[in-house]
Amino acid sequence: MLDRRVKTLGSRIAFVYLGLLACIMAVTIAVASSGITVFARQTAERELSANARVFDQIIATQQSQMADAGEVVARDFGFREALATGDEPTLKSALASLRDRAKVSAVAVVQLDGQVVATDGAGAIDGTGMLGRLERGQDRGVVALAGREALAASVRIEMPDLAGWLVLFNELGPDDMKRLSSLSAVAVKVRIVDRSALSPKLAQAELGRIAEVDGSHGRSLVRISAITALQDGREPRLILGYSLDAALAQYNELRAILLLISGLGMLAGGWAAIRLSRGVAKPLQTLADAARAYGRGTVAKVRVNGVTEIRSLAESFNAMVEAVEEREQQVLHASLHDTLTGLPNRRFFIEKLDRAVLRQSEQQRTLVAFIDVDDFKAINDTMGHPTGDALLRTVADTLQSQHRDAMVARFGGDEFGLLLYGLEPGEDCTAIARKLEAALNREVTIDGRTLLLSCSVGIAMGPQDGESADALLKSADLALYRAKSDGKGTYHFFEPALDAEASRRRRMEIDLRRAIREGEFELYFQPLFSISENRVKGFEALMRWPHKEQGMISPATFIPIAEESGMIVQLGEWALREACRQAAQWPDDISVAVNISPRQLATDGLAACIAQALAQSGLPACRLELEITESVFIGNVDKTLKILYSLQALGVRVALDDFGTGYSSLSYLRSFPFNKIKIDQSFVRALEEGGSAHAIVRAITTLADALGMETLAEGVETQTLLDTLRREGCDMIQGYLIGRPVPGPQVFDLLPIWQAARPVLAAG
Repeated sequence: MLDRRVKTLGSRIAFVYLGLLACIMAVTIAVASSGITVFARQTAERELSANARVFDQIIATQQSQMADAGEVVARDFGFREALATGDEPTLKSALASLRDRAKVSAVAVVQLDGQVVATDGAGAIDGTGMLGRLERGQDRGVVALAGREALAASVRIEMPDLAGWLVLFNELGPDDMKRLSSLSAVAVKVRIVDRSALSPKLAQAELGRIAEVDGSHGRSLVRISAITALQDGREPRLILGYSLDAALAQYNELRAILLLISGLGMLAGGWAAIRLSRGVAKPLQTLADAARAYGRGTVAKVRVNGVTEIRSLAESFNAMVEAVEEREQQVLHASLHDTLTGLPNRRFFIEKLDRAVLRQSEQQRTLVAFIDVDDFKAINDTMGHPTGDALLRTVADTLQSQHRDAMVARFGGDEFGLLLYGLEPGEDCTAIARKLEAALNREVTIDGRTLLLSCSVGIAMGPQDGESADALLKSADLALYRAKSDGKGTYHFFEPALDAEASRRRRMEIDLRRAIREGEFELYFQPLFSISENRVKGFEALMRWPHKEQGMISPATFIPIAEESGMIVQLGEWALREACRQAAQWPDDISVAVNISPRQLATDGLAACIAQALAQSGLPACRLELEITESVFIGNVDKTLKILYSLQALGVRVALDDFGTGYSSLSYLRSFPFNKIKIDQSFVRALEEGGSAHAIVRAITTLADALGMETLAEGVETQTLLDTLRREGCDMIQGYLIGRPVPGPQVFDLLPIWQAARPVLAAG
């Protein structure tokens, strides 16, 4: 009886323990399952949000790359000429070439009236629907292309006025969506759909928020965000979908393991069940708490302990947290740093500057320096981009080594930024500037070649130069501009006068564009007198700008602005055509000289422009003379010489202007057979002062005569200078002694008067 009672008691105890174990295991499994579900959902939402940012960046990057590719073609002279002349075959060929090179679906030109010229096979393109947004300055967005959504990026076509827009399209078909989806770490479905095609529930979903929807394939998490449209009447939406059921299904194996553990615990007995429950419930509860904390945005890891299965689960959880955190750090680092130098980028720099400005005062000043590598484009063009990249890394290393406690950033291109904050009133900022100047203007060795590194630095001090980040950046930029204007390779602190000067230059640039558009410029002509032939032999065309409000503006004022802005190319082409047109009406023995700027000479279409000007005007090529300065040889000398030979092959004459003011004039005379050398007026005026000027002028005329070149002296204003130049062997003169520049229509009236003055000049 006793044994039976013991067995019964033991059975009861066993049953009690097993019952308790079963309850505990059931509760544990329920808690774990709930935690896993919460964790899986929150992880899915987090992944979906992260992927939305990645997809937005990918789309923006793709549109930026399309715009960069289009910018090159929009500036091409041949392309603009084909558009201007209505040469549709050439235009379509250029568009097709751009489409293949940029790897896009289609390329089109949207004209000002909404008409479209597109690549073959592009389908119907609604130019009228895009016109309004293009005119308002919008250059990117989504449009409908052949019934599908397509990314679009536009570039303005200016000749110099706006003539239309070059638009690149990249169709977003099913394959493109699959490729976008493949970039995600999870199985995210990507769609771009117009708002009108959304289901009622999706159409009502809040943009940028994650919503749960039920579909034919189960529950899904959906995030909808708006995409800018480049076409009226469209509201495209980026839809990211992630199957919630699929996310939860990944943890079925874990649930099976938990059930297996529970079954083994039941078989092991009450004591084993109690111990097993303690070994399982606590780690699972910790994991559930960690999942909830992670869902709230707190990075939480769990301790790896307990049975093998629990340790594996904890390790997997911790590995997942580390992987997600690492991806977020990589994305964050990429968005705030420059890939070439590893320095912080402009965005990161401005964030630091914003914080520094909040703390700045007269006792804790802020120094912002803009650094620009001088003539970097010439280094890239002549030595290649790898050398240019290595030079930029050298500048970055120099700045970091010189200022280890400062914020050093690369703004893009050849521009860098330096931020020093908390400077005391007694801090010598001039010493900092001199240290920068010394470090950034020196010889450096790159790939075994020695280069002369030259950098210009603009410096602004807070709070006196600006109480906000934008104001300090603007002041530093103005100071940099002045440093480059002062001759490069130096530094300049901001001064209030620089802001006024910048405003004046901006106003002048706006007026200059308007003047080009409205044809306000005029050509004046100054006579060129031949001493040996005792007659006016030609005229130099000089540009004049009669401003509507300010009167006649000196070329010394507007030509530098035109050079910097690139408008000198349009001005130069107009001057060349106008000079040829007027000179064609003069006597056959009178020539015309036109100045050619370095920017004009760098364009590929200069020879074609000259040929067209001669053909349209009927002026013989031998009566046209092109004047260039030594600055055209900066950069690719071989290319410049090739262009000059091609111009001379047209039959025109080429003169070297301002001879003697550069450092390598003699080497240019040896490299290229100029037809004429113009002696700079500084040497001519020095003749009246005596000294070495006579020897210099005599040496120039002797050298030119030996090389078979004519010489022309500029700035001759007195009879005494004429007599002196005649004795020194000069061939021609130009200056107020012969005549001042006059408008074109007056040349016919004054030419007989100038020719009648020949006996007087000869007698002198």
